[in-house]
Amino acid sequence: MRAFSRVAAAGIAIGVFTLDRWSKWMILTHLGPDTVKTVIPGFFNLVRSENPGVAFGMFAEDAGRWHTPVLALFSIVAILILAAMLWKIDRLDRLTAIGLSLIFGGAVGNVYDRVHVGSVTDFLDFYMQSYHWYTFNLADSAICVGAALLLLSMFFTPSPREAKA
Repeated sequence: MRAFSRVAAAGIAIGVFTLDRWSKWMILTHLGPDTVKTVIPGFFNLVRSENPGVAFGMFAEDAGRWHTPVLALFSIVAILILAAMLWKIDRLDRLTAIGLSLIFGGAVGNVYDRVHVGSVTDFLDFYMQSYHWYTFNLADSAICVGAALLLLSMFFTPSPREAKA
């Protein structure tokens, strides 16, 4: 099977970053800070939320002076690790390469927000009755789908030893 190329991986990551930036721009320019737009009543709203924390609102309450720089630094380190893994893409199976590309594009999108604004813009609000999932964005979605692809790859891609047998 032909290896996944760096160009294809870069295309996926750039596509995720571009869609993420565009969607956040649309929300920031068309939705006020306290506005809720119902899309599917009882299930899905568009809202404008700024998350100073990380995934699922973790560390959002800590508003210390070093909070944003430390989170940005950890995120940048993670991006550099992902970049190194993607550089060796010829050693990766297709699912892993696509998963890492999605995670890379999403991580860059969220780091861009954190560095330029100090928080990440979230706007997708899914809920059922009084239960609301954490508000998230397209970058978060790409990261979750990428992580799911990595798990699938772990379970369904034969190891090099199994492939030789």
